[in-house]
Amino acid sequence: MNNNEELPLQKNQIRRAVIEGWSSEAQGVCRIGGRAVFVKGAIPGETWDVRILKVTAGAVWARGETLLAPSPSRRVPDCPHFGVCGGCDTRHMTYDEELRFKLRRVNDALSHIGRLDFRIETILGAQQTDRCRAKCIFAVGERNGAPVTGFYRPRSHDLIPVEDCLLQPELASRAASALRAFLQKHRIPVWDEARGKGLVRHLFVRAGLRTGQAQCVVVSAAGLGGCEQALAQELRRACPELTSIALCINPDPGNVVLNGTFRTLWGTDCITEQLCSHRFELAPQAFFQINPPQAERLYEKAVEYAAPQPGDTVLDLYCGAGSISLCLADTGCEVIGAEVVPEAVENARRNAAANGMEHVRFLLGDAGEAAAELAKRGVRPAAVVVDPPRKGLSGQVIESVVQMQPARVVYVSCDPGTLARDLRLFDEAGYHPAAGTAVDMFPRTRHVETVVLLSRETNPLTVEVRMEVETGEVKEHPTYKRIQEYVQEKYGFK
Repeated sequence: MNNNEELPLQKNQIRRAVIEGWSSEAQGVCRIGGRAVFVKGAIPGETWDVRILKVTAGAVWARGETLLAPSPSRRVPDCPHFGVCGGCDTRHMTYDEELRFKLRRVNDALSHIGRLDFRIETILGAQQTDRCRAKCIFAVGERNGAPVTGFYRPRSHDLIPVEDCLLQPELASRAASALRAFLQKHRIPVWDEARGKGLVRHLFVRAGLRTGQAQCVVVSAAGLGGCEQALAQELRRACPELTSIALCINPDPGNVVLNGTFRTLWGTDCITEQLCSHRFELAPQAFFQINPPQAERLYEKAVEYAAPQPGDTVLDLYCGAGSISLCLADTGCEVIGAEVVPEAVENARRNAAANGMEHVRFLLGDAGEAAAELAKRGVRPAAVVVDPPRKGLSGQVIESVVQMQPARVVYVSCDPGTLARDLRLFDEAGYHPAAGTAVDMFPRTRHVETVVLLSRETNPLTVEVRMEVETGEVKEHPTYKRIQEYVQEKYGFK
């Protein structure tokens, strides 16, 4: 072992190091020879002998060879697939340590990416860390001539067979087992991605944790002929709690699972779930938070930050099936939701009607286009709530929201990096972060949800901007110019 700090780092060297921090992917970080070195599976405070795996100009990666001084937060992983399938990142540590990592991840992003003088002090941990997800998608493949179900190894197309996942409802594992047996018995070929041939590709299961309803969707490149009803019967036998069984015909070679046409084989087209005292009708394609107990805490915080009053108008972008919209509408305000998925909008409209919410409207369309159109119509919401996908907001959405000049913007994010990036743009446009809370929606993974309140009330610049917007004399403010440059650079339009 060579511990000479003066020697340049090279592949296969063994070095001794103390783990000092975390990376955003829950890898331990140490410093050797002035370089940051990432060590998968290491925990801050531990001493390791590590083997250098890869050295580049930007980063160094190593593998832990010998753990010399373990952290008191270390524990034995309780899943045989941990570290292989890539679904979990933190099963080797206590849950308290996991929460510390997640809160630090959020604040590191706000500081280093957003360059913001703002910290979040609170993370809401989950009461249940196993079997906490209401949705599961198994990939279907073949090993040694037999069908298998599982998950892809990170950044690869290598399918890892997994018979049971501790993150998913036990129902999903029973459904996967029944599907494997059925495919084997009837000699139905599974999808071969490399050759673009075969039939069955994925298994989707969604459980209504509050209602007991459940849905199973088999995704296939084509129909299964006379076997379809037999498949539905086999799934019902293995999973009597199912209330909906469907077949999704998806011949598209892309990685979007629930794409194409749907055919209900048995039961209802949708299932119903309850969240925040509301009942929601969910089609398979509709986005819905996968951890309902934690989603309720997240939504309660979002409504608290939005602070709507009766008679206010609140805009809810990326509204999905309308879950946040209905929670906002409980306060008596008028809510306008926007969503690009047609099935989700139809669900949202039915959900509003079923819950007696006549003061909620839903628009079908891209969030940026919807926000721009509402701004053009002169809509001035008291608050705007955004809950974008992992890639965050486009510059068009940010610009349109700023033009509407709401008193408050509430940003719900599932990715600290894109959250920090977007908060920086809002900050330059006069909307400063005023409060925030992290919520652990995804226990045993590196992922974390965050909700942040942005306010313009105490920012002198926004008074000038608002006056110019209202008088129609908008000038070349540096804040607007920065957003326009971002839009031009990233999306190619002004």
